[in-house]
Amino acid sequence: MSSIDFHGGSLKVFYSKKDHERRNNLFHLQLFFMKFVGQVPINLEKYVSKSWHEAAKRLARFYCAFSAVSTLHLSLLYIKTTYDMLQTGELEEITDALTMAIIYSFASFATCYWLWRTKSLRSFLADINVQHRHHSMAGLTFVSVHSSYNLAYKITLYWLRCCMVGVVSWALNPLLLGSYTLPLKCWYPFNPLQPVIYELTYATQVWCQFIMGCIFGNGSALFVSVIIIMLGQFDILYCSLKNLDYHAQLMSGEDLKYLAKLQSELLQGDDDELNQYVYSKEYLTNLKVFTTNKNRDKKSLPIALHESLVECVQLHQFLLKSCDTLEDLFNPYCLVKSLQITLQLCLLVFVGVAGESSTMRTINLVQYLALTLSELFMFTYFGELLRNHSIRAGEAFFRSQWWPHAHYIKRDIFMFLVNTKRVVKITAGKFYLMDIQRLRSVITQAFSFLTLLQKLAEKNK
Repeated sequence: MSSIDFHGGSLKVFYSKKDHERRNNLFHLQLFFMKFVGQVPINLEKYVSKSWHEAAKRLARFYCAFSAVSTLHLSLLYIKTTYDMLQTGELEEITDALTMAIIYSFASFATCYWLWRTKSLRSFLADINVQHRHHSMAGLTFVSVHSSYNLAYKITLYWLRCCMVGVVSWALNPLLLGSYTLPLKCWYPFNPLQPVIYELTYATQVWCQFIMGCIFGNGSALFVSVIIIMLGQFDILYCSLKNLDYHAQLMSGEDLKYLAKLQSELLQGDDDELNQYVYSKEYLTNLKVFTTNKNRDKKSLPIALHESLVECVQLHQFLLKSCDTLEDLFNPYCLVKSLQITLQLCLLVFVGVAGESSTMRTINLVQYLALTLSELFMFTYFGELLRNHSIRAGEAFFRSQWWPHAHYIKRDIFMFLVNTKRVVKITAGKFYLMDIQRLRSVITQAFSFLTLLQKLAEKNK
């Protein structure tokens, strides 16, 4: 049995009762929501016979086009409304219409962008599903991907719920107030308040608001989920490096009683390794499970140590490659998202301060503002977290007791330590790093624009 079999291979070897089975679809929830709003085509072919495959493909494409047109038509209507307000309206009305035009324009962009990058996105997520390690290499301790998967799942679920509640409450505003108006006040080439037409227009706006809420949250949910899984994989790498020597001894047939003694000494030692993992929790390995497989091929310690380090190098290379692909997929998206958030923050605050004040309107504006700030924080905080955590492989390696056997792997050590200095960076269009500094910069720019708008409003008065 090779080293990789104890490192997330095809064999179901559990290190203790706290270990978990391998998951082969880490992003099923994220893809479900993207398929629901037409950002990724639904694979309908698997539900029909072969003769209906072409019709299923066309139906999936039609739904994607319908979703894109749903947000695009409101974007165009609000652009026309903004243009009309520039001729006759006040500054508050202009900014109100412009805010919604920006929101729906970005929703249209996000839908078209992910439809354009669908093949790359599917390939990227499929590679992670196949190549990720679901637990670290066997040693005295281990960590699992289970905690990072659970966190990514929960953040996606609760974040998208918040997005949908925020936008749907705006759409239901006229019903709650009992007024015969539309939730979205924009220009139409006909009278939308006529009987029957009003109901159809209202239903269309509610549908557009609902899918806009999903589109608003899908990009950030996918971005955060991938980074959390990557952070979990870095945790697995660091735990494997920490157990490098112990794993080699285990694979070379070292006496389990001796390893159990080392494990007990580890428990009695001072806990001087706090915060070495981001989300994973470290558990003790049940060494007795490895006595059940006595027929495995034993290797010499130098060979076992070399293979263990090679496996860690392969995992590190997989992580660096995945992060490069993540950067390639998201850097155009983050650039447009940064511009959208900057303008949206400025306009939302201005509309909230200078516009008409009513209870429901204030609640809706606060919801939009909170969601916008939360999304900005998610992009910048997790980008910063990935960058900082990606360069800790060196210190994790020096936690291992490898130096008594350094002469066996000295070349491998030098090559590995050189690669550990590479920093993972997520940027916005290759111009800005998505980090906490970017969070401060966006908020500063937004409030600079807000000050300018307030001065224009005072001048008009």
